[in-house]
Amino acid sequence: MASRAKRRALASVERGPQVHGEDSEQDEVEGEGEDEDEQDSDDDEEDELVDQEVNVDFEAYSISDNDHDGIKKLLQQLFLKAPVNTAELTDLLIQQNHVGSVIKQTDISEDSGDEADEDEIFGFISLLNLTERKGTPCAEQIKELVLSFCEKNCAKSMVEQLDQLLNDTAKPVGFLLSERFINVPPQIALPMHQQLQKELAEAHRTNKPCGKCYFYLMISKTFVEAGKPSSQKRQSSQKQEVLMFANAEEEFFYEKAVLKFSYSVQEESDTRLGGRWSFDDVPMKPLRTVMLIPGDEMNEIMEKLKDHLSV
Repeated sequence: MASRAKRRALASVERGPQVHGEDSEQDEVEGEGEDEDEQDSDDDEEDELVDQEVNVDFEAYSISDNDHDGIKKLLQQLFLKAPVNTAELTDLLIQQNHVGSVIKQTDISEDSGDEADEDEIFGFISLLNLTERKGTPCAEQIKELVLSFCEKNCAKSMVEQLDQLLNDTAKPVGFLLSERFINVPPQIALPMHQQLQKELAEAHRTNKPCGKCYFYLMISKTFVEAGKPSSQKRQSSQKQEVLMFANAEEEFFYEKAVLKFSYSVQEESDTRLGGRWSFDDVPMKPLRTVMLIPGDEMNEIMEKLKDHLSV
């Protein structure tokens, strides 16, 4: 068995109510042969578990081959049914593991009674330099994806601006990925982003891949109240909607973006991966929000993260 990857950071945070995903669905299939009374009892116990909050210690590790399935699952949560080769993207992130980290639960004691897999990842952060990776299928697919939705949701001038920025070889664009399951709190994001910025600076200093980025491209999981428009073609309506972020800290990136737009993924959403999109019984419409952030804004963004997420 491969040795565990190098530790990079430590955070002790409270994990929110559990979100049942594919594993819980498989458990239900295995128990189909049980009688109804026993099944009802199991359902009651699951309802109690959903409302529980537990303290969990997380640690960040360098990305390794063992993390392939976990990273791919989180990428699928982001891209859903979009035509992006998440397997190839995962491979690239693993190959360039001098940048990026995965979040795992702190070493689990064998007698703790915790059934968690020591290689299970709860989130990850990394960056793919789209300019350096020009011609690589998944990098081209990401650019085509954001440009196609920009054409459907934005003015022609914005489409032309985005196309020019994505293809300017003199000013590299880095695709910033920060994904985690929704019950992992935002406090974990601060040390992850700080560590990534250090690694990118070191990569630039030593002339390694990723290095200097003039812009950062992000695709964030966002949502608005159902029935409200997401297109930016109607500016008056756009100003009235309140955009909420699944990863709360990404609002600070949004504020500094020189180009941003949202598109609906309501027809593609998978509640098994992303949770049910409702808050206080208000139905929510899931979106993806594309942002292009100047690299020279990152220091100020890191300071805002520090002010709001320090524990």
